[in-house]
Amino acid sequence: MSQVNQKVIVITGASSGLGEATATHLAALGAKVVLGARRLERINALADRITTSGGSALAVQTDVKVRSEVENLVNAAIDHFGRVDVMLNNAGIMPQAPMAHTRVEEWDQQIDINIKGVLYGIAAVLPHMIERRSGQIINVSSVAGHKVIPPATVYCATKHAVRALTEGLRMEMTPHNIRTTILSPGAVATELPDSIKDADVAKGIRDFYEQCAIPADSFARAVEFAISQPEDVDINEILFRPTAQEL
Repeated sequence: MSQVNQKVIVITGASSGLGEATATHLAALGAKVVLGARRLERINALADRITTSGGSALAVQTDVKVRSEVENLVNAAIDHFGRVDVMLNNAGIMPQAPMAHTRVEEWDQQIDINIKGVLYGIAAVLPHMIERRSGQIINVSSVAGHKVIPPATVYCATKHAVRALTEGLRMEMTPHNIRTTILSPGAVATELPDSIKDADVAKGIRDFYEQCAIPADSFARAVEFAISQPEDVDINEILFRPTAQEL
């Protein structure tokens, strides 16, 4: 029996891409998944597919930019399933443009979703996990959290921040028996490139993804691996790329 079986796992950004693939994969292994995303119709449909297949899922409309909605997501998981074992802060966007274009609204959006959204997820679940002296927080960074790659400079900054926050959280949480994991994927086939509005940059990223992107279930398997370890083993970081990706 999988170590994931019966774990209650909250996933933000669950309406597509990495979140959808991970929810489907973990539910098939017996996990109880709580799906958070803005697109309610998408997560409702996903929850229906999971339950029809014999799994257990709950959909909660959630905008990670709004702290109260992230708190509601976690509270709904606790009310429905009794606890949260894993919090997967997956929601993110990747608009890219040269900084000289001063797309300040896009900078704000990335800070709000990629950094503050992660912090809101941590804040919502941490008191519950500390009280239980059990739990795992998985935050999604990127290869861009290890490198600075113009014109994705601001995106890289947000993903570097996720790594710094998670490493600090790891050190602070050791007395409370809470595990932390950073997942840093390379090019994975998702809707993420769709958030790029600069036409020239968008074309370059689309071409790059068409050449080497791997399926989203690669990420789902990495999540499973991190969760499946014995309680005394904390997988702190996983960095993975398509074999064909040089960057």
